[in-house]
Amino acid sequence: MIEQAESKTKVFETFGEEETYRLGERLGAQAQAGQVYTLIGDLGVGKTVFTKGFAKGLGIAEHVSSPTFTILQVYEGGRLPFYHFDVYRIGDVEEMEEIGYEDCFFGEGVCLIEWADLIAEILPKSYTQVIIKKDLEKGFDYRTVIIEAQENGL
Repeated sequence: MIEQAESKTKVFETFGEEETYRLGERLGAQAQAGQVYTLIGDLGVGKTVFTKGFAKGLGIAEHVSSPTFTILQVYEGGRLPFYHFDVYRIGDVEEMEEIGYEDCFFGEGVCLIEWADLIAEILPKSYTQVIIKKDLEKGFDYRTVIIEAQENGL
């Protein structure tokens, strides 16, 4: 794993699922109550692998899967509640209001939102964006993971 620091941006390279998982685990271990993480990347890029590592870093032992059809999965077995959103199939941000997203975004747990670019207008003022990209020229398992502090609406 190679890390490059650029102000509020960190860029990592991973060369397999295990490294992507461990990077997620490391970020989850550092997560604090009230933080929101957005997870952006194409289908099959490793968002679920990263999320499983993130949950492990929070101390969650139960099986973690993508909540594509339920939008929200809540895990309470770790050091903080973990609110895992997958908004890929959301039709309108009003659906987020129906499931009570504000309680999660501004609660005592940690949120990780897959496909968060689809609900950009309701993201909190400050959040951490995680972008995962493939580069097949560097290998099938190669990923670039960009982690960047964001200020929404400035």
